Amino acid sequence: MLSLTYHKVFMQTLSEALKTRRSIRKYQPKTVPIELIRELLESVGEAPSAHNSQPWRFVVLLDEKRKRKLSEAMAKTWQTHMKKKGIPEKLQVYLINRSIERFSKVPVIIIACISMQDLHVHRDKLGQLNERDMAVQSLSAGIENLLLTVTSKKLGACWYCTPLFCKSTVKNVLNIPNEVEPQALITIGYPAETPLKPPKKRIEEYAFLDSWNQKMI
Repeated sequence: MLSLTYHKVFMQTLSEALKTRRSIRKYQPKTVPIELIRELLESVGEAPSAHNSQPWRFVVLLDEKRKRKLSEAMAKTWQTHMKKKGIPEKLQVYLINRSIERFSKVPVIIIACISMQDLHVHRDKLGQLNERDMAVQSLSAGIENLLLTVTSKKLGACWYCTPLFCKSTVKNVLNIPNEVEPQALITIGYPAETPLKPPKKRIEEYAFLDSWNQKMI
């Protein structure tokens, strides 16, 4: 009876986390305990991964100076890209300042990376690309575990793709080795906003039965 009750409560908690998870960009100026951060990262280890390679690697930023340094470095790289695209200077300044403010003030930043260390080695190009795709998919599964755990702990988080556009910058600031590739930036803290649920596609728009464009019954 106890196990059935526990299972029911667990499923209710999981269902609630799935339905209530939101991308949170505004946080309270409140410290997130390191023990809680460890719990979040431990949830990543429960995710499936290709060949059980567990290719995820994380750098946790709590130090204010380090967060500021990373924010400014990423913004500088972004500005270089914006100049090449011909974006007006005033808009560049606005976007850069907003980015620095957003990332330097959050309680926790987690840089999510992949390592190919324990993936299979292939001589052919296709095999190599497939293994890298598997690493990215594995990391994504791990990040989703983390985000759901964040929600279950009454915290908030937002998953950004920022490092994809400035990998070398992130590596240099955080001393990440060459063989490790930054993939995502996740901000975490106690929510200071309650976003509305964004519009979601109906299952009929993205799922098919037995063959493409065959409607689900």
